[in-house]
Amino acid sequence: MMRYQYWTSLSAGALLLLSAPAAWAQGGAGAAAAAPAKIGLLNVRQAIVATAEGKQASAQMQSQFAPQQAELENLQKQIQDLQSRLTSGARTLSDDEKARLQRQGEFLVRQSQRKQDDLNEAVNVAQTDIFESIGGKMSNVMDRYGRENNYLLILDTSAQGSPVIYSATQMDVTADIIRLYDQAHPLKAAAPAAAPAQPSRPAATPPPATPGRPAQ
Repeated sequence: MMRYQYWTSLSAGALLLLSAPAAWAQGGAGAAAAAPAKIGLLNVRQAIVATAEGKQASAQMQSQFAPQQAELENLQKQIQDLQSRLTSGARTLSDDEKARLQRQGEFLVRQSQRKQDDLNEAVNVAQTDIFESIGGKMSNVMDRYGRENNYLLILDTSAQGSPVIYSATQMDVTADIIRLYDQAHPLKAAAPAAAPAQPSRPAATPPPATPGRPAQ
């Protein structure tokens, strides 16, 4: 059975250009160049998924689509049961019964495929929204990081057709971007649970009246 995969679609640029500082100090003998600009590598896909927001969104998606996934698994089990019945009863089932089971299996397969397609589409839409939301905010973090650390160029190693073939470990800035993003966009604390309501006291029951005397 084909299962849908989270975090499979990402529209990330293959190249992130950052404006490097080009401050020049005028001296008596001429101009002195600023510190050499650097080139960094960033796995944007990994960075988005590894942020606190990304992890939270992944868990929410798992919960959101769990009922549809369970329904698909149930359909798959029914299909497998029908296949087993046809295989085990190849010599004992009547032709009419075999044809009926075959039609039922084909119906379940079509139903399963439609539900799988619907689920895949819903998951793609949901995860695209998440990637755009986190990616948009991460772009600001990357831009600030690049300018403050004198990066001229940062390449996205997760982009399709990335030109990176080999890289030194110290060039990877993914962990830094994840850390800075979580600092800039911390998860909101969950609202405290409401205190349970205190049971109301029952009204006092008046004492029984004494015979011959009116009740107080």
